[in-house]
Amino acid sequence: MHISKATRKYVLGSPLNALLVEPPFKEYHFIDLDGRKVDLLKRRVGERPDVHIHHGDCNGLLLKEVFPKVKYEEYRRALCLLDPYGLHLNWEVIRAAGQMKTIDMFLNFPVMDMNRNVLWRHPEGVGEEGISRMTAFWGDSSWRKIAYTPEPTLFGDQDVKAEIPVLAAAFRERLESVAGFKYVPKPPPMRNSVGAIVYYLFFGSPNPTGEKIANHLLRKYDKRGVRQ
Repeated sequence: MHISKATRKYVLGSPLNALLVEPPFKEYHFIDLDGRKVDLLKRRVGERPDVHIHHGDCNGLLLKEVFPKVKYEEYRRALCLLDPYGLHLNWEVIRAAGQMKTIDMFLNFPVMDMNRNVLWRHPEGVGEEGISRMTAFWGDSSWRKIAYTPEPTLFGDQDVKAEIPVLAAAFRERLESVAGFKYVPKPPPMRNSVGAIVYYLFFGSPNPTGEKIANHLLRKYDKRGVRQ
């Protein structure tokens, strides 16, 4: 749950909102590393047999316990919302979702964490932990050539940081060519109250109907928060 800045009243978070969708899904799986949030959600949900709440790392739980339930040959389909706090998601999860051909995926592309901990103006100062997390999220180290380009100066070539939209465009292409999502609309930038981009919201789908619906939804957010 969250507190509305406008009314100061509690508003439902995404898990509880998902449970109110009509018509309902046949099965729900919620995963979080924070045990307090898991316990609170369990208390709010109660003993619903269609709801499964997992405490742990989604990188392992999705691949081992959730995705195997959505097999193509069993005519099952799923909607997967990947909303990591930062660069905590591994590419293997994204690629598995694309390769299965049964999953529509929304993905939070965590720009804020990238800017704070990886994409510095002077890349030589970035710590190894940040680099490792970015590589795990991207799937390999090819992000380096996209995030930084050498430019000649009076003191020789120096790496210059690319704009975030350049990196987002490359990731979109990667979702199609490497992960295997057939339809990946242009992601809208999601902004905070001062207009800064916090993340890009990606959507990937194996079918054109999913893309059509997603485009209708995402179009509303494309210019939201932009200051003139």
